[in-house]
Amino acid sequence: MEYFGEFIGTFVLMIFGAGVGASINLEYAYAKGSIKASWIMVALGWGLAVMLGVYTAAYFGAPGHLNPAVTIAFAAGGIISWKVVPGFVLAQICGAFLGASVVALQFYPHFKKTKVEQGNTVGIFATVPAIDNKKFNFISEIVATFTFVLCLLTLGNFAEGLKPFIVGLLIVAIGFSLGSTTGYAINPARDFGPRLAYAVLPIPNKGSANWDYSWIPIVGPIIGGLLAILLIKII
Repeated sequence: MEYFGEFIGTFVLMIFGAGVGASINLEYAYAKGSIKASWIMVALGWGLAVMLGVYTAAYFGAPGHLNPAVTIAFAAGGIISWKVVPGFVLAQICGAFLGASVVALQFYPHFKKTKVEQGNTVGIFATVPAIDNKKFNFISEIVATFTFVLCLLTLGNFAEGLKPFIVGLLIVAIGFSLGSTTGYAINPARDFGPRLAYAVLPIPNKGSANWDYSWIPIVGPIIGGLLAILLIKII
């Protein structure tokens, strides 16, 4: 049941998260052009998405990681067993892929009306750097995920009570403060699964999936999470 919880929680996360990206980028969606401070919408939308995903995962008995970087860091710190890591990571990637697929279906007519230059890009589903500088993009993902996991560790069981709401606020805070350099993936599953969906699904007018960049939101968050657990262990 834990594996299903991680799957369905990440599925919910991506429906709400990618849905925000589609709403502010695709032609004829009411949100496009109607909200000047679209980054505020992104940060708040993703924060709520994570909160709802954690609550959903917890309902099905999962720890609510929704994120391989969190799962691997917690295993490295002895908080969970390494035995569950492959199953959790697979469930998270599959949930993210399916969530992105639902958003592609929901907004299909809008994809048909939107060219790449109008906003039909992989950035709806996955992360794209504001400035393409892979060394600093990599550092950005490490720093953002280090901060996220470090704060997450202070919450103990973050899937209980009102703590998922705090986790959502943490995502909003990272979006406001550190997220505007790379789009703050801080989660390999949240980036790889939807990027794969954008690449393989028959989405009209789509552009490149930007696979050359895709290793950064995978490796960077894992390193950031491990550094956070290392710091806690040292202290």
